[in-house]
Amino acid sequence: MNKPDIIISSDDLERLEGLLYAPAARTRRELDGLRDELERADVREPADMPPDVIRMESRARFHDLQADRVYEFTLVYPGNAVPDSDRVSIFSPAGSALLGLSKGQIIEWPTAEARTARLEVLEVLQPA
Repeated sequence: MNKPDIIISSDDLERLEGLLYAPAARTRRELDGLRDELERADVREPADMPPDVIRMESRARFHDLQADRVYEFTLVYPGNAVPDSDRVSIFSPAGSALLGLSKGQIIEWPTAEARTARLEVLEVLQPA
């Protein structure tokens, strides 16, 4: 599975690394995917971030290409996530897969339902 190029801000990287390497999260293997994403990301200063890139606290719309459904949610830090809502934790598989994607990019990843999800980023709105 080809992974698309991703861009993250240095601010998001610093805060996420602090969370990932804290004692409570350091040994959590389910977070290895997020660690891998951060290692391969193109890191930029916040002022140099393109406006259509999913960052922490961004609101984004996606098209699930398999289910032909459109979803919208906000990417948040773990403490701000709300189960069964439109606030998705960066520590979730979906959240870590979507960080750093730009409008028009497509990502594939295995879901809990044993299928492969294919999501296309339709729109990204940055927090005010």
